[in-house]
Amino acid sequence: MDDRLASAGYEHVPDDAGGTAAQGWWDANAAEYLAEHGRFLGPADFCWSPEGLREGEARLLGDLRGRRVLEVGAGAAQCSRWLVSHGVDAVASDVSAAMLAASRAYDEDTGLRTPCVQADARALPFADASFDVVFTAYGALPFVPDAGRVHVEAARVLRPGGTWAFSVTHPVRWAFPDDPGESGLTATRSYFDRRPYVERSEAGRVLYAEYHRTLGDHVADLAGAGFVLERLVEPEWPEGHTRTWGGWSALRGALLPGTAVFVCRLPA
Repeated sequence: MDDRLASAGYEHVPDDAGGTAAQGWWDANAAEYLAEHGRFLGPADFCWSPEGLREGEARLLGDLRGRRVLEVGAGAAQCSRWLVSHGVDAVASDVSAAMLAASRAYDEDTGLRTPCVQADARALPFADASFDVVFTAYGALPFVPDAGRVHVEAARVLRPGGTWAFSVTHPVRWAFPDDPGESGLTATRSYFDRRPYVERSEAGRVLYAEYHRTLGDHVADLAGAGFVLERLVEPEWPEGHTRTWGGWSALRGALLPGTAVFVCRLPA
């Protein structure tokens, strides 16, 4: 099968094609992604965003002593490994076998043991009410057409009163080109254009799909799953942070929000 990239742009695609592309893409690109970003993310560090917001300082999940935690869309489980290093009972899950293989390698490098499970965030292999906290840092949600199912699954596996927290590209960014330079400062698309960004092979197969949702869409999905939104965090670009990550840069970060972190509660 020829998987060379032939086209990229915004278009509607069948949900099954878009929803299944993520696993293949991350399996094929895990090594390249970690080679580029692994040092910034660390083998055992909890980073919420390209701005460098870290859980060790932000404490968005609160006091985790005695609590059971699940990470979905964990990638190589850097966040969960950081939690494990701090004595937290944490489990990581991801749809990509290549990312979980990288997680095992990081465990060997750090001497830590991070429990990992291969799973689609829309169909978690865990019992109802089995976790106190569920989170994801840029995982799962952007890569599925039916994000509501991820929220519903998070609610299902959470105990009453539990926390669900996730970070995503700030929805405002979708109106601007994904460019860290000057051209990334001028809006060129409608914020309300919900067509996903799609990459196709020469054979027309969907290789990658990333989905846009407005702030209102996110809130509606959360409410539909029974969550109460407690905080919406928009990290500012820190002074002295010069790293460029895709469309994130100091130039754009000084003017535009890059990340939105939603911290939610399941009613007791």
